Amino acid sequence: MKRFLLLLAGALLCVTACRPAAPEGASLFPSQGARNVNPDTHLVLTFDGTPRIGESGFIRVYDAATDELVDCLDLSIPAGPTQGRGYGPECDYLRVPYSYDRTEMATNRNTVPGTPSCPQAEPTPPDYQLTIIGGFTDAFHFHPVIVHDNVATIYLHNNMLEYGHKYYVTIDPDVLVCGDFPGVKKGEWKFSTKKNGPADPWNLTVAADGSGDFNTVQGAFDFIPDFSERQTVVTVAAGDYEEIVYTRNKGNVKLIGASKELTRVHYPNNEVFNPHPLLLKTNEWPGTFPSRRAAFMLDNCHDITIEDMTIATDLRGQAEGILINGERIALYKVHIIGSGDAVQANGTIYMESCEVDGGGDTFLGRGTVFGYRCALRNEGGAFSYVRNTAGHHGDVFVECSFESTGARPADWTRTGTNEDAKKNTALPYPDAEFVVIDCKTKNFNPLGWSLIAQPTQRMYEYNTRDLDTDQPVDYSGRNKRSRQLDAKKDAELIASYRDRAWVLAGWKPFSYFD
Repeated sequence: MKRFLLLLAGALLCVTACRPAAPEGASLFPSQGARNVNPDTHLVLTFDGTPRIGESGFIRVYDAATDELVDCLDLSIPAGPTQGRGYGPECDYLRVPYSYDRTEMATNRNTVPGTPSCPQAEPTPPDYQLTIIGGFTDAFHFHPVIVHDNVATIYLHNNMLEYGHKYYVTIDPDVLVCGDFPGVKKGEWKFSTKKNGPADPWNLTVAADGSGDFNTVQGAFDFIPDFSERQTVVTVAAGDYEEIVYTRNKGNVKLIGASKELTRVHYPNNEVFNPHPLLLKTNEWPGTFPSRRAAFMLDNCHDITIEDMTIATDLRGQAEGILINGERIALYKVHIIGSGDAVQANGTIYMESCEVDGGGDTFLGRGTVFGYRCALRNEGGAFSYVRNTAGHHGDVFVECSFESTGARPADWTRTGTNEDAKKNTALPYPDAEFVVIDCKTKNFNPLGWSLIAQPTQRMYEYNTRDLDTDQPVDYSGRNKRSRQLDAKKDAELIASYRDRAWVLAGWKPFSYFD
């Protein structure tokens, strides 16, 4: 027995001695030798100090069975542009509707990032980092490495890892500089992915720590089939999800976080970092070229519900927290943080018990928005640049609060002028509509509407009160083209605007207050 134990101890010692060690100076996620890793995982290194991202070097991922190179990040390529682009007079809107037809989703494995998705678009040049997200072949600029405090997160190109594979990672020494960290050599960082995808494809879980079906929100959206008629529920655990989310052609999805405070989806994105093609203007007509500047984008989607999370952009400039192109999109208890246009809304959108923080033109879009019991804040100026067309309602808010947190007071909305149209920068939108019922204001312009360009535009309010005192506001200084509704004379109209189905083209989304 004693001899057996000595042999066993010797065997264990040999195995331990022969097992490749993790690199010195950093702990790894996934850990060395980890199994059942989700293919959408990020690679995370935690240091004792604060690492500095180098300006050269490679991060490589290999298939352990074949030594085939699976993915490569070149740190000498800048993440994305830092200066805005000029758009010449030849730049125009996409007049032929953008095609959303696809039989399979393009990925970085089968398509060159930057490939134009429509004839009018220029190729996205490889001057900066490029990755295809959500099948958008024109691709997005992204940060291959992001450092917060002592944690460095590596973002592989999307959809490069697969189920049922073993991988190893190498990192050149000059990629991350922290003390004597020598980089990662072959054999020091191995892991294997799960053999198969989620057991229940209609109930998915996302957890940043790898304990769910996916590590990322994007991974879950990519898994959901296009145009699904059956509802998929995606539960997102408490955590920090620093990622661009772009998904298209999705229907009947419910995305549920832990709370606005505990689940945060965000990314440093804006119009400069991910601009439009030089020859195409941004999102003016239905079916135009999709925008790439928001943190979270729903494109050509329908019947999507998002609950209990924060969605934010981390950069200043033209940068929505969320950009919606779709029908019957409902948001509940979602905190949206943007810069400039915090919410771009194209389609029919319902928002309940949400918070929105943005700059000027906090809401932008050609869709219909019904906001109920939401807290809306900007840094002064118009809360909306509303652009709905004939036969569609615009922005309607019931029992919401509007507050400027800056030195400049806020106002309800502004609209384009005929002179703007002549300059080809905007259109007058004669049917634009912005209606507020039973709302409260703070640090607000007595004019109410800074610009109502057309007499046909519907700019109504009823029972506006002061947020601090709950007293009725003084309407005497209101824009002459606005209309203050009367409780008796306009009772039917007021009741109609309180009816979300009347505003939202017959769609009556669920309300927690019914």
